[in-house]
Order: sequence, then C-alpha cells, then structure tokens
Amino acid sequence: MADKRAQRLAELIKPLRVKPGSEVNLAKDYDPGYKADFLNKKKDGPDLLRTGIALLADYQARLAAQDTYGVLVCLQALDAGGKDGTIRHVMSGVNPQGVHVSNFKVPSAEELDHDFLWRYARRLPARGDIGIFNRSHYEEVLVVRVHPENLDRQKLPKEAKGKDVWARRYREINDWERYLSDNGFKVVKLLLNLSKEEQRTRFLKRIDLPEKNWKFSSADARERQWWDDYQRAFSEMLSATSTDWAPWYVIPADRKWFARICAAAVIAHTLMEIDPKYPVVSEQARQELLTVKAELEDEAPKDAPADPYAAAHAKTGKAGMEA
Repeated sequence: MADKRAQRLAELIKPLRVKPGSEVNLAKDYDPGYKADFLNKKKDGPDLLRTGIALLADYQARLAAQDTYGVLVCLQALDAGGKDGTIRHVMSGVNPQGVHVSNFKVPSAEELDHDFLWRYARRLPARGDIGIFNRSHYEEVLVVRVHPENLDRQKLPKEAKGKDVWARRYREINDWERYLSDNGFKVVKLLLNLSKEEQRTRFLKRIDLPEKNWKFSSADARERQWWDDYQRAFSEMLSATSTDWAPWYVIPADRKWFARICAAAVIAHTLMEIDPKYPVVSEQARQELLTVKAELEDEAPKDAPADPYAAAHAKTGKAGMEA
C-alpha cells in the first residue's frame, strides 16, 4: 500500500465507509452532494477516475491469473441513482472476460419457489472474476420491506413471517457474506446515495430527451411516495449489515462524475488489499520456456533481431527472460 495512488484512493474512500456496529441515519450522516476537498473542480475528476480505472485493469488481470480470489460488487440505489452509468464507466478499462454483470428484476415463478438468496447465489462470480450485482440480495430487505405484499409472494410459512423477519434476514445475509469471505470471495457493497431533488431532475431529463424516454417508467415516479420509508429501510440495512468482512460504502451520487470516482476507488482498494500476484512457474517449466525461446530465436530471419521484444526493451531493463 506504499503506492501513492493507493494512499490517495484510501484517503478518498475513508469517509464513505460505514463503521461496523454503528447506528446510521442516512439522511443525517451522509450528504448526497458531498465532494472530497482535494477535488476543487469537476475538471479535476477525469484524471483520478483514469487512475482508478488503470488500477482496476492492472489488478483485475492479476486476479484472473492467480485464480484464487473472486470479488462480488453489490450496487444498490433508488431509481435514477446511476447504477448503469457507474458500471459502464468504472469497468471500461478491464478485460470483459473477467467481469460479469447480473441484473435482478422482479423474481420469476421459479425463483419464488426457492429461498430468498437462491437466485443471487446462482450468479456469484468464479475465482479470478469480478461479479457485479445491479441490485442485489439487499432488495430482500429494501423493496420487500417497503412493499410487504412482496413478502407474501415468497410463499413463506406463517412462522417465517413474524416480527423478527427483517432481523433474521440481516443475520442470514451477514452469515452468507461471511461464508463467501471465508472462502476467498470479497464482498464490496456500494449504496449510491441520491437526493430526492436530484432524482426528480433526472426523471425530468428522461422525459424531456426522446432518446432517454425508454429509461423512464411512471412506476419509478410513483415510487417516490415511499421516499421516507426507503430512507428508513436503507438506514437500518446499513446499521445491521455493514461488517468487518463486508462493509458498506455510501457513495454520494448527486454528482455522477464524483460517484464514479468513488466507486472505482472502493473496488480498486479492495483489489489492492487482496494483492493478487501473477503465478510463478516452476524451475522445470522455466527451463522448458528457455529451451523454446532459444528455438524461436534460431528461426529469426537474416538481419532481424533474434528476439524483437527483448531488443526493443533492452534500454529499459525489461528485456524479458534472463537465463
């Protein structure tokens, strides 16, 4: 973590982390319009975002090569919170083969015939991969809580729908994430925290611009009736499920450019903590590579360098394999 870039990212995300065991009041504790003091203007943002994306690309390649750890990124937000844009921009520099995005809509009949975590468990990333949940298992203590009729659709036995249902689900989610963490799968949880006025503005933009009409649903606007209920559900969720092994980060989302920087910083910081390494081949395998290298060098055309890559990089001291 001595890298100055890593230190800068750690400084950026520190105030966004929800301290495990703390009592959160989302409206009072986290400002959707917050911006780090060292970023004076919006124009300062692209450079830091590029830094975060470059770090993600580097560490994601190592993660895939090592094939030991996996990373699950959970994105939660109200409608128009910027989830899609965050994924598109933040993951723009990584190898798409190593990133898998899952969107969770209204559960199907098959999904409702299983436990509430079943459909999420089926989409978990493999080792070496980054999996992104666009909405996640936290819908089960957010939307389902604000609209309890959804709980009735889950076909639970009567005794499983008592007053302790939410406390039980928090415990079950924490246990599940602990299980994932213990088995080498890091869980990164990002809440894109949008203000009510910014959401209204974004909804109007989706109506005003014909090319954005497809993104808008009148149901999204009607959901604003339950704004305060969602704020309470978010607050309790953050209080109950930000843990040492899977902490929440509340991303101020009123400025899209800053939200993307923060999201990239949190994910990059997580990968740095894993610190994946490229595998080192055995001495026998290395000798075999050197044998093949010699054979390929012997095939070089007349007047061509035996090893073009080594010749091009000789001055930088990165000439490739040494005997």
